[in-house]
Amino acid sequence: MSVSIRLSRKGTKDRPYHKIVAVDSRKRRDGRYIEQLGTYDPLKEGVNYSIDLELADKWLAVGAKPSETVNSMIRKARTAAKA
Repeated sequence: MSVSIRLSRKGTKDRPYHKIVAVDSRKRRDGRYIEQLGTYDPLKEGVNYSIDLELADKWLAVGAKPSETVNSMIRKARTAAKA
């Protein structure tokens, strides 16, 4: 089983809201996930995401592959945590 860390879309039409989840890569975009790692609200200004870096590091350590968008958010969160 290959695990990926990606966005799962929630919300309504024209009001998107996403969860950052660890999921089996064969599952559908909004299908059942293993664990929720954070959230992303594209309509919010400024810092529009929150992610639990400890959970993300745990999943990355066991071989989970993040999507490009989630990888960008993880890098930004790590930079903000250092500052």
